[in-house]
Amino acid sequence: MNIFFICLYFFLTGLFAIGGGLAAIPIMEQFFVNKGVILPGLFYNMIAVSESTPGPIGVNMATYIGFENFGVLGGIVATLALTLPSFIIILMIARSYSAIQNNRLVKSGLYGIRAAVCGLIASAAASVLSATIFTFDKFLEYPSILTLFDFRQLLVFCVIFALYKIFKKHPIWYVLFGAICGIVFL
Repeated sequence: MNIFFICLYFFLTGLFAIGGGLAAIPIMEQFFVNKGVILPGLFYNMIAVSESTPGPIGVNMATYIGFENFGVLGGIVATLALTLPSFIIILMIARSYSAIQNNRLVKSGLYGIRAAVCGLIASAAASVLSATIFTFDKFLEYPSILTLFDFRQLLVFCVIFALYKIFKKHPIWYVLFGAICGIVFL
């Protein structure tokens, strides 16, 4: 793979990943992990780093993947390629949205897009959850409920999920708590 393909791929990702960075994760996973460009473990680590650093996760992932493959130039090119379609589309929509916002087809299309985006975000969450909590390799070697899950990570997941639902503090506190749990217990 060369830098041109990274640029083209991220341009297409930016063009079709409606719903933001979380919706782009399955697209990136399909291209980079399924095609063997990046190992699954590195990809999921990239998601963790991108999600825990400031900025949109899709842009962070593009920068990280571009940098990982082609250094600083790759990071810049991947980031620009990912964001260029949004920039172009927003300029086009801003010029005509007031004229089409009440169009029945536009409203119906946006309604359907919301459901599709939710599905893509859920798919990304399921992939990360699966790679984090389930230990399929151990399970295949020693089939038992005890080898199906990484119970330490499952516990951290459940605690953070419950704390967030109860207290609704800023997500950075939960990310920091997760990092501390990882350092101390995992």
